[in-house]
Order: sequence, then C-alpha cells, then structure tokens
Amino acid sequence: MGGGAGTRLFPLTKDRAKPAVPLGGKYRIVDISISNCLNSGLRSIYVLTQFNSMSLHRHIQASYKFDNFSRSFIDILAAQQTPEGSQWYQGTADAVRQNMRYFLERPFDYYLILSGDQLYRMDFRVLLHQHIQSGADITLATKPVHRHQVSQVGIMQSGADRRITHFLEKPTEEAVLHEMKISRELLAAVGLNEEEELFQASMGIYVFNRDVLVESLNNDLADFGKHVIPQSIQQRHVSAYIFKGYWEDIGTIRAFYEANLDLTDIVPEYSFFDPEGAIYTHPRFLPGSKINGATLRQAIISDGCIISDAHLERSVVGIRSIIQSGATIRNSILMGADYFEQARDSGLPPIGIGRNCVIDRAIIDKNARIADGAVITPEGKPANFDADNYFIRDGIVIVPKNAVIPAGFWI
Repeated sequence: MGGGAGTRLFPLTKDRAKPAVPLGGKYRIVDISISNCLNSGLRSIYVLTQFNSMSLHRHIQASYKFDNFSRSFIDILAAQQTPEGSQWYQGTADAVRQNMRYFLERPFDYYLILSGDQLYRMDFRVLLHQHIQSGADITLATKPVHRHQVSQVGIMQSGADRRITHFLEKPTEEAVLHEMKISRELLAAVGLNEEEELFQASMGIYVFNRDVLVESLNNDLADFGKHVIPQSIQQRHVSAYIFKGYWEDIGTIRAFYEANLDLTDIVPEYSFFDPEGAIYTHPRFLPGSKINGATLRQAIISDGCIISDAHLERSVVGIRSIIQSGATIRNSILMGADYFEQARDSGLPPIGIGRNCVIDRAIIDKNARIADGAVITPEGKPANFDADNYFIRDGIVIVPKNAVIPAGFWI
C-alpha cells in the first residue's frame, strides 16, 4: 500500500510518494516491504500508488527486474478512472477494492496486505503457515507494546488460541486497558515474560483468504484498520500473529529521523548487514566513496561520496554527497544527490555541504545546496515552523529537495 499522501512526512513527501523517501543512505522505504516479500519467496507483488507516484514508479522499475522465464512480477497499480468509478482511493480498503479485478485474474488462495512505510524484517512464510494451520479467515500481525505506546496504535485482544475478540483504536481509559492486556497464558505461550504488562498493537499487516477478501470488500467501507477489521472480528475467525522482532512505523518525521540515526549505533536494533535477509534496492554503478582526512564517528557513508576535512558524528550520508573541508555534521541525515554536478549553475553554490558549515539535528534532502559558513540547527526555534527554504518538524530542521541555503545563513 503506497498511495497515501504522506502528510506526516512533509516536506520529504512534497515531491515524492512516501514509500519513495530515501532511507539509510541508499535505500527507499518501499525496499523494506518488497525485500521482505522476496526473502519470503513471495514474488507476485502489486504496489498500489496514488500521490506523487512518479519517483516511486521509476525506482521500482529500475530496481526490480525478473527474467522472461519467471512468473515473478512487481506490478504498479496507480489510481485511475474506470467505467466503475472515477474516485481516487478513499482508504486502504477502497484501494484494494478498486483493483480487485486484477487480483482475481490469478488463482491465488491468500492475499498478504502490507503497509509501505514500516521498518522491520519478517519471514512471511511463518505468518502464512500460522494462518493456514489455525483455519483463520483473516490473520493480523500484532506487536507487543507497553502501556505508554497504546494511545498511538490500535490494540487487539485475543485469547491463548490467538483468536481476536476485541479491537480498540488508540484507547486511553484505564479500565479498558486493564481488560485489553495480554494474558499471562498467552505471554508464556509466545516466550515473553509473564509478569510484563503488554498489549497487542496492530502492525497493519493482514492475510486474507481469497473469498473472505472479496466478501469483506463487497460494501463501501474505506479502510482496513478503521472499518473492515473491526467489523470482521464480530463476524469471522480473525487470528493474531504475534511478532517479537524489531518493527517501527516511520510515517512521521520524528520516527523517520530516529530510525535512521539508530542505524549508526554500534549494534543497531535493525541492521542492513543481516546476511539472512538482504534489503534490495536500485543497483547503481557508483565509485567507492573518497575520504580526504575527515573525522568520522558512528557514520554511515553511502556510495559515490567525496568528504574532505570534515567532522561527522552519528549521521547518515546518502549517495553522491559532497562535503567540503571544515564542515561539522552531527545527528543529521544527508540524502545526497541524484547526479554528479558537471557545470555549476550561474550564481548558485555547488550541490552538497560547503566549507565550515555546521549542521546539527537536521535532514538535508537531495540536491540541496548549502553554501559556505551556513549554520543549520533547531536550537532556540519552535518545534514546528515553515520558512521559504527550510521547515522545522518535531524539533528537526528539514532542508527540502533542491533548496538553496546562502553563504553564512543561520537557521
């Protein structure tokens, strides 16, 4: 599911779809879901898109190619006008409903529905195995969370048999929370501490039987999480698959920022270095990065970068980044550039980070031009603020794609 407007990730989604936002220096968010599918042996994949979809289409077409002798495919289904209707997707369920004729063309027995803005590594074969063994109509992936997290997610209640009996969207009442917590019996069954107070949060990952999906969408319900799933719990066998690994919804600026910087930890919770679950992306033909006397501490440096005598600390540096001497970059994400600059545009500083710049707690989007001596920090600024060539969201400065920050400018 990649059709949402991604308003919570603005301005990173100003000119691109949310799943196309760069992640970890060289990947895109959509690479996570697609790679999990490929690593699980699932190779019949549809990507549903709607807003600012050009960059997402281009990335998928350049990244995922199967040979002519394979039945594997990744098809992009953009919102379109048809004789049946001319509306854009009204929600996740409506997006699937509008494309149902394509899904039913092939004899699939089960449909796995995934979000396009999450960071996790899951073997979907285990999820599908439980779904089939339990005889469920629908299986939801759930994540055990603590009390302080429940006000941000949908919470499920299930017995030791995993059958979901109750669902609440972002509950806050104490009496209700007490009833919704995972039972000691179920905690023991899944290998968790029986004394912990944990709740099952919906991960937005669903498995449907073919006929159940058709029947569940034979109505005008718009969204799976808000409408289809709560109704199905009352009428069908809906089961919970309890996932205990790392999972992060990176649909907000703060969550996206922290998930990226967590990758720089010495032993990160989520690692792209896992040999059992490779994350695939666009295969580029870039030179190895060149470091000219820089000081690096907990930094991820992607391909094709040139870093001169600069200081980097706990930062992610994207492809083709140019960082000049004397620059100091801390707790920041540089997304790099789409191309190497051949001849500079008249009057503009070069793409990249200029000499003696200071960048702290910031996200610098692609092709940004930060001139010499600029200072970019949220210090002393409001948590949310809009300016001509930068934004502040959740206390993080964001310099948007193609923006120009003049020499000596202070943010």
